[in-house]
Parts: sequence; structure tokens; C-alpha cells
Amino acid sequence: MGWIGLIFLGAVIGAAGWWLHPLRRAGRGARGPAGRIWTAIGAGILATVVARMLGNIVDLYHDGDTLEWLACAVFALFVVTMTVGLAARR
Repeated sequence: MGWIGLIFLGAVIGAAGWWLHPLRRAGRGARGPAGRIWTAIGAGILATVVARMLGNIVDLYHDGDTLEWLACAVFALFVVTMTVGLAARR
């Protein structure tokens, strides 16, 4: 998976995670819940990049492996869920 695929995967997971999270409507703030979509997308992109680099450092997978897609997607889902949940509780 190249860097463009990584960014696209993180952005899609971030947007979908923000949209599907049940606590996103509970957020109270001046900007409202719509302002946090960029935070969720950024968290998804950052999580996929971190998951790819950590997997390569630990030698868990190599570039282009199927496990790389799965690890990046699962880690991004976890990070986006935590980010949206914590932002909604503030």
C-alpha cells in the first residue's frame, strides 16, 4: 500500500468513524459536532501512518501485505473511536 492509499484509507475510516459514532451528537460546544470531523479524519490518517511504521519497525509485515491493510484499518478505527468519544465528552 502506498502513501496515497494510506492517506485515503485513514481519511475514509476517520469520516466513517465520526459519522457512525453514537456520541458525536452529544458534543456540546461553540463549533458543534460538525467541526470535529476534521479531527477524526486527521486522527484516522495519523493512525494509519503510525500503524504502518510500527509494523515495519517490528517486522510484523512488509509493504503491500494483506496484514498491513488489516492492521492499519483496525488501529485507525480504535484511534478514531477514542478521539470522537473523548471529544464528545468535553
